[in-house]
Amino acid sequence: MSIPEIVDEATWREARRRLLEKEKDLTAQIDRLNAERRRLPMVPVTKDYRFEGPDGDVGLRDLFGDHRQLIVQHFMFDPAWDAGCSSCTAMASSAAHPAMLDQLAGRGTAFAAVSRAPLSKLVAYREAKGWSFPWVSSAGSDFNLDFHVTLDPDLAPNSYNFRDGDELIAADQEWLTTYRGEQPGISTFLRDGDDVFHTYSVYARGLEVMMPAYGMLDLTALGRQESWEEPAGRAPAFYRHDAGVLNPEVVDA
Repeated sequence: MSIPEIVDEATWREARRRLLEKEKDLTAQIDRLNAERRRLPMVPVTKDYRFEGPDGDVGLRDLFGDHRQLIVQHFMFDPAWDAGCSSCTAMASSAAHPAMLDQLAGRGTAFAAVSRAPLSKLVAYREAKGWSFPWVSSAGSDFNLDFHVTLDPDLAPNSYNFRDGDELIAADQEWLTTYRGEQPGISTFLRDGDDVFHTYSVYARGLEVMMPAYGMLDLTALGRQESWEEPAGRAPAFYRHDAGVLNPEVVDA
């Protein structure tokens, strides 16, 4: 396992100051990008999407409650599965914390999850995880297909992360052109009276905003301990990613 170069305090401080300037530039870029995101136009939601919730049939408008905004997690839970996607579970666990939900509500924003699995499976999984946010089933609805989080080329050409056909092939994602099944995403909506508008959707690595542990790990010398990270060889076997646990055989490496 490689570790950072060992230097004296003055050398470290100078290197840290150089990095700080880049971090400040990035913060300013993010502020500008967030402002541009807020300036995106929005699209009226004209379909009357219906979902099954614990209290019966609900519409997209109902998921807002009294709030002006709604964040929907497109939670991967195929009807044939007995458990939800592990990455979606990690994202939901962060959003499900009462302090997070309270902070969103304090700014007029609701959070809900939507999946294609039957409601009985969603209820059982949510209870097992101790979550309290609304989670509804979109089975029988076009919602997942329309927001490109259920892909089925027999029903419509596959599109994911705003790419389809040749664009997916050019991005080395040809497998997505014939894929059948679930994909993750986040969509946001704004309500004006009872009129609902789609303002934003994000997929793939854009979903990392829902996983604050990644941001915390990015501050450390070993980082996320993923195979693609630089510098190469920084704790490559310390974390067994597939199991989500420390590998006891290499903890002392």
